Amino acid sequence: MALPELTKKRVESLLADFCEKRVPADVRHQIKLTFEFRGDTATLFEDRPVWNDPSRWTHSAVAQFRIDPDTLKWALYCRDRNSKWHLYQGINATAALEELLAEVDRDPTGIFWG
Repeated sequence: MALPELTKKRVESLLADFCEKRVPADVRHQIKLTFEFRGDTATLFEDRPVWNDPSRWTHSAVAQFRIDPDTLKWALYCRDRNSKWHLYQGINATAALEELLAEVDRDPTGIFWG
């Protein structure tokens, strides 16, 4: 199911703000944060130049945010070493996506940023 347009615009704004604040302007030629939508899911990515070919960039998923259409609460997901998504246990689902973004930023377990 696709996100309603108003919800998608709000989430785009929150994610764009997060990406801009997380990566200082003077290093954006070396690292970028981006995001993509697929249905009712938003995925945050870290992009970096390939070490031996800086003209190409890697595109690595960092975190995923999924909304439950019945409760309108967002849940945070993390990836394991096999690139499988798992519900992150450090915070409950919430209607406030900002809380999940703050958890990704804090990363108390090291699961998102290493």
